[in-house]
Amino acid sequence: MSYSLMDIDPAIAKALGFPKPAYTVVERERRWLCREVPRELIARTETIVDLYVTGTQLRLREARLHEARLLEGVPAMLRLSRKADVDAHTRLITSIYLPENEFAVLAAALPGRRIRKIRHRLKAPPGVVLSADEFQGELSGLRMVEAEFDTDERMAAFAIPDFAIREVTDDPRFGGGHLVANGLPDGL
Repeated sequence: MSYSLMDIDPAIAKALGFPKPAYTVVERERRWLCREVPRELIARTETIVDLYVTGTQLRLREARLHEARLLEGVPAMLRLSRKADVDAHTRLITSIYLPENEFAVLAAALPGRRIRKIRHRLKAPPGVVLSADEFQGELSGLRMVEAEFDTDERMAAFAIPDFAIREVTDDPRFGGGHLVANGLPDGL
């Protein structure tokens, strides 16, 4: 989803390492812990492996349709992204999409830690991208739903989904970089 940079101060963007607005996207997002994935709302499912590159704000992502055997010829979405938080709800992102051979070189060479999850894209109202993640491996049992918005107004007006437990947008322990470095937060 593409957003405008008009509401981001150029000095802040530059200070965060995003000097060229033409290559930057603004992401508006909220996150909640959830009890279960609402299976009746699933539009598609992907398997995602994220490599958080040590000492950087870089993430190497491999996203493949979960039922790839049913969708022969559908390529994986492979990208190297850099993210920086403007605040708890807003971040700047720039990405490079990669072919399989270049992705393989980076995946083998870059130091870091991986997070694996099953992402369910859910049916959502216009202007909202809604996803439910079921984490795998060391984070098994963690389920989060996230919503991305095309405007601040939609983000502010969006009600907590009925299958969610509580909002964790403002809790940095539930960001991918923190989860990969520290594991499940205490009390879960």
